[in-house]
Parts: sequence; structure tokens; C-alpha cells
Amino acid sequence: MWYPTKITTPAASEPVTTEEAKRRLHVDFADDDADIDLLVKSARDHIEKYCNVRFASQTVEMKCDGFCDLNRLPEAPVSSVTSIAYVDTEGATQTLATSIYELRNDDLEAAIVRKYGQQWPAIQPGSRVTVTAVVGYVDAPPAVKHALLLFIADAYENRENAKIEDWTALDALLSNYRRGA
Repeated sequence: MWYPTKITTPAASEPVTTEEAKRRLHVDFADDDADIDLLVKSARDHIEKYCNVRFASQTVEMKCDGFCDLNRLPEAPVSSVTSIAYVDTEGATQTLATSIYELRNDDLEAAIVRKYGQQWPAIQPGSRVTVTAVVGYVDAPPAVKHALLLFIADAYENRENAKIEDWTALDALLSNYRRGA
């Protein structure tokens, strides 16, 4: 079982910049820059949760009950695995050697598997396995950027009303990037 992911290093950049959003909004002044920047960040946050996919590169810490859970990681896409830590049967925290495992990264489906001839070590009952990894797109797909810009434009135009009336275009653009929980 996987537990909620913790972001340890937030995204350094957004898939859509404030300048790109301003261009879409036809805003050529700086008065609303802070609001537009907030819209960009909140739009990414919302769409990441909606799709269960990270659209900006960031480092996360994922915890699970055992090595068998590594067959399907809760985050995608995964660029690299920084470390895998576990508590051994003596109660000491250990870092799993990279010679034991490899990342299988098939776009939105990522797994960590044993290398040929390797075995997972025994862990202390009740302890958790902690995977630290870099996840998210370095450059989000064009359809996702378009969906973000649609979301931002609607939120900017309807600042006083938080209800989005028609999700059809947004859902259509994101349908190929949605990932089951």
C-alpha cells in the first residue's frame, strides 16, 4: 500500500510561464502578474491531481509497506530514482544498492523491479520502504499546456466565480494523460 506522497523539492519552473499566460490573456501590463502567477501554479496543481500525473519536474518521497508495492509507483512519469531506504530486521535504516534494482519507466506507468538474479532484502515488520525520486515532465506535452492555458483563461475571466461551466475541452485535452489511482 502506498501512502501520500511528500514533495521534498518543489518544481523550479512551471509548464506554462507567466508570460505565456499573459499572452493568452492579452494582458500587457504588470499589475496582475502576482495573480496570474498564482493562477498558473494553482492550475498545474489542479490538473496534476485531476490526472494523477506530475507535469513539472520535482523530487518526491513515496512510502509503501513493502518491496512488492514497487511494481507500480504512485507517481509518473519518473525521471530517476534517487534512493530506496528501508529498515532491516535489526531495526537499522539501510539504503538499497542500485545493483539490486532498476527503474522500468513506460511513460505514465513506472515500476521498480529487481535486476536479474537479485533478491529484495528482508525488512522489519511494520516498517515502510521509502523511495525518493525525480518525477514529472521536464517539458509538458502540448495538449497539457493548452489545457493549462484554458483553465487559466477561464479562472482569470471569472475570478469571482469558482465554478467552471464546461469541462469538455479540458477533459478532452487531458484524457490521454489521466492515470488511475
